[in-house]
Amino acid sequence: MGSVFSSIIATFVTIPLLGYLLVFIVSKQVTKKHRRSVHIALDVSTLLFIFSVHYLILTIWDQNYFWLIILSMLIIAIIFVIIHWRVKQEINFPLVFRGYWRFNFLLFFMAYVVLTVIGLVQSVNSFVSMQ
Repeated sequence: MGSVFSSIIATFVTIPLLGYLLVFIVSKQVTKKHRRSVHIALDVSTLLFIFSVHYLILTIWDQNYFWLIILSMLIIAIIFVIIHWRVKQEINFPLVFRGYWRFNFLLFFMAYVVLTVIGLVQSVNSFVSMQ
């Protein structure tokens, strides 16, 4: 049972778009609201994209930069809080966190796409050079 569960988690980390689609479909059935379902799917799949980027970096360069991912996320959070405080003169943490989390989705989605392309190019490059 544990190996089945870990295989399912590994699939969603490897292919986070599949996790996004699954969460979207389930939340669409539950909420019956398209926009709300998209937001729920974005929020849940952000975590999948973060781990996916980590494992892509680990696979491509054989280096563990998870500490750098966490550090960059902390710096981005600090920047979001400071900007929000400068604009609004007070900090609304739920609003700041929602914006921060959705920004992380965009950042890690783009990083996932870029790293996937880099990994494919490197794989094709090594295959062609072997021949």
